[in-house]
Amino acid sequence: MMKKIIIFLLLATPSIFFAQDNKVSIEFKNLTPKEILITLEKQTNFTFYFIEDWLDPKKISVNFKDASIQDILNTLFRGTQINFKVIDNKKIILTKGKLIHKSIYETKATKNEQNSYTPVYIDNNSNNAKPTIIGKESASSRDKKHTLSGTIINKETGKPIEGLVVLEPKDNITSTTDYNGYFKMSLAYGSHVIKTLLMGFETVEKDIIIYGNGTLNLKVSEEAEMLDELIIKTKKENNVKEVVAGITQINIAEIKNIPQVLGERDILKVATTLPGIKSAGEGAEGVNVRGGKVDQNLFLLDESVMYNPAHFLGLFSAINPFTTSDLKVYKGNIPAEYGGRISSVFDIKTKDATVDKFKGEASIGVVTSNISLEIPVIKEKSGLLVGFRSTYSNWILKSLNDKSLNNSSASFYDVIAKYNHKFDEKNAIRITGYHSNDNFRIASDTTNTYGNTLAAINWNHKFNDKNHGNLILSTSNYAFNIKYDSEGNNNFDLKYNIDEVSAKLKMKYAHSKQHTFDYGISSKLYNIAPGSITPLDDNSIVNPLSVDDERGLESAVFISDIYDVNKKLSFNLGFRYSVYLGLGASTQRYYQENASITDANLERTEAFNNNEVFKTYNGLEYRFSTRYFLNPELSLKASFNKAFQFIHRLSNNTTASPTDAWKLSDNNIKPQEAIQASLGIFKNFNVNEYELSVEGYYKDYKNVLDYKTGANFLLNERIETQVLQGPGKSYGIEFLAKKNTGKLNGWFGYSYARSFIKLDSPFNEDKVNNGEFFPTNFDKPHNIDVILNYKLTKRFSLSSNFTYQTGRPITYPTGKYIFEGNEFVLYSDRNKFRIPDYYRLDIGLNIEGNHKVKKLAHSFWNISVYNVLGRNNPFAVFFVSEDGGVNAYQSSIFSTPIPTITYNFKF
Repeated sequence: MMKKIIIFLLLATPSIFFAQDNKVSIEFKNLTPKEILITLEKQTNFTFYFIEDWLDPKKISVNFKDASIQDILNTLFRGTQINFKVIDNKKIILTKGKLIHKSIYETKATKNEQNSYTPVYIDNNSNNAKPTIIGKESASSRDKKHTLSGTIINKETGKPIEGLVVLEPKDNITSTTDYNGYFKMSLAYGSHVIKTLLMGFETVEKDIIIYGNGTLNLKVSEEAEMLDELIIKTKKENNVKEVVAGITQINIAEIKNIPQVLGERDILKVATTLPGIKSAGEGAEGVNVRGGKVDQNLFLLDESVMYNPAHFLGLFSAINPFTTSDLKVYKGNIPAEYGGRISSVFDIKTKDATVDKFKGEASIGVVTSNISLEIPVIKEKSGLLVGFRSTYSNWILKSLNDKSLNNSSASFYDVIAKYNHKFDEKNAIRITGYHSNDNFRIASDTTNTYGNTLAAINWNHKFNDKNHGNLILSTSNYAFNIKYDSEGNNNFDLKYNIDEVSAKLKMKYAHSKQHTFDYGISSKLYNIAPGSITPLDDNSIVNPLSVDDERGLESAVFISDIYDVNKKLSFNLGFRYSVYLGLGASTQRYYQENASITDANLERTEAFNNNEVFKTYNGLEYRFSTRYFLNPELSLKASFNKAFQFIHRLSNNTTASPTDAWKLSDNNIKPQEAIQASLGIFKNFNVNEYELSVEGYYKDYKNVLDYKTGANFLLNERIETQVLQGPGKSYGIEFLAKKNTGKLNGWFGYSYARSFIKLDSPFNEDKVNNGEFFPTNFDKPHNIDVILNYKLTKRFSLSSNFTYQTGRPITYPTGKYIFEGNEFVLYSDRNKFRIPDYYRLDIGLNIEGNHKVKKLAHSFWNISVYNVLGRNNPFAVFFVSEDGGVNAYQSSIFSTPIPTITYNFKF
């Protein structure tokens, strides 16, 4: 009632009457724009002409003092598309975006209008829908370009679509949607047609009229379910256009036809079929990227670190394919926002759950099963993704004729959940949780258990069309447990644990057409419990022991700029300044200068209190990359970057093990450093049907960690006495050819890659191979991979996978000698010889269900044979002293063909 009285007193007074130049003081409280216009119309001699749908229904409160009608309307419609024109001091016409001009032929210009004007015509007879008005016209809007931005989502699932091309055909202007479905492009004033292009989605054409900066959000429908004859399709032009060098991208939906071990679809195994990404051997945990060690790769699952990305000793990936959208591997120029590893970043993204209807996908195989569900929580706003995967392989071990394996067990599971919620056009949040567990005991009394636990919260905020931001909080845990239970009295329980908590704020600023900046800060806190051992029962004679915890804080500030010099030349320039603090509580050991680090040379120890800094490392990391178009389908790329790594994985095995320990840098163990340079040429043919690339690289390392002969890492309080650090180098050339379309498609990859390390010292006990460079454990010069898929019919296809690798290095015994009555084995230089070369052929038959769009579920059968040639590939070669001699033995993982059948269905 009070609101109505105030308005009446202010407006109903006869002395207050609006003419164009008259002023008035008035207050509106909690009224919609429509209500304000009606009130003004009733109390003045003005008549308003408008369409009600143009006006925002949101109620506002506004106060005016000595304001004209123009002042009131300018304030009322600020930030909207509404323009207005006052005619004859009586009529006020509202328009959406458009200005009203007296005449298009008018030669006499007002002080705010130009002398000439080219109108935008709208064809009312067109069969197309009415054009969408973008922006708000002003007197100067015709003379400059305007920014069109927006978000494109999947109409069926409500998820943002990444990699969709937004095209303006007339001026040949394109933009590609990012992970959040966001795009941005610069268009001239006037009429345009906007098209969307992406395989698997309908092509949408939208008529628009650009008057100023504005937003266009679209929903795009999926096309009918069809057998996809393309193996690699999305982002097919990125190999030529991407400015950052050395990126490999894999889409999960595109690898279902590739035959894999025991029928398990495995994104990391597919990654190793591409040049520059290799594993040390079949069943080896981890990967080696461009000659780097396993610990030099950063695995991120929705921005949370995964320390062990493998199940069952490396035979399976710990990444659920049904809940994963894609994987980007940065093996060349690592973006400045990433730090802490010096070889690569595996950026794994989980799907966003559908927000409008229930969906699911499942598979049933010989030894594993998998299911994922997408559950809408709040329609059009939020959804929950849940995935669960497990193995039931124990029955296979119990059915084997080998009695020693009957009591063996091997199982794993992983579970993931992700909640995505869109609050409004500017705010969205994603929350991810993940847990994995492996438990195995193979013909022994020892049970090994290990697993990852991760959680991440990612809040995305759009400040305006130019500024976006993400605040990411994450935590990660990796732990393993070794339990020994025999008939003796030395039973024990050994535990190991590493935790990290991190926070990162990253911002994106689209400064102009030439410059796009990414910048931010990050920090992570490490906490390592290096191990504890306790007796398993009262009869055990094992003495309890616990190694002191390690703590460290790694922080950084970073900035990068994608600088488009012109249509041909672009740069990605990045800097990252990293600071690492070794934190107490800790006891640090100091050794004699100019002496070998041994117990005999220990000079003193010093205790540090909780959170007290005992060591600081810092340095500037640079990430430079450039791309130059020789023509639209041919580009040159080069990169040069430097990185630091403050955490090390301790292993004296030929391949990494899930029970390997991690060690933080301290006053005795320095951070690793690497500098990499690369140069490549990238070519597409026949409208991107074929892709061809050749890329070479050279990497130089400092302080690479290796082990002394006979080193022991578990429960060792003086790790520095067991390791050596030295320089390293790796170099190689990578060739990749792809065929993306047609009945026959796939890729051929070849890489020549070398990796060396040098462990030299003034002290003979710290030298390896006389202080000369020698091959690393994973140095395999020649690598060939061929992936082929042949489409027989719309429902049937054949696929194959062939892999060849040079055998990895090994140290052989070369003789024996007797000293003081004892016999000793004499070994060759470290890694002087090689185990036999590795090769394997897999084949598969893929059967799609019928392609009716409206059906309860879409099915897919995969029948495959792994290692169809029955090649007895060596996993390891080892030597045993027995019967007065040294005998060599070879172990293999799969030495016979392994047939598998898997049934997949989506609903």
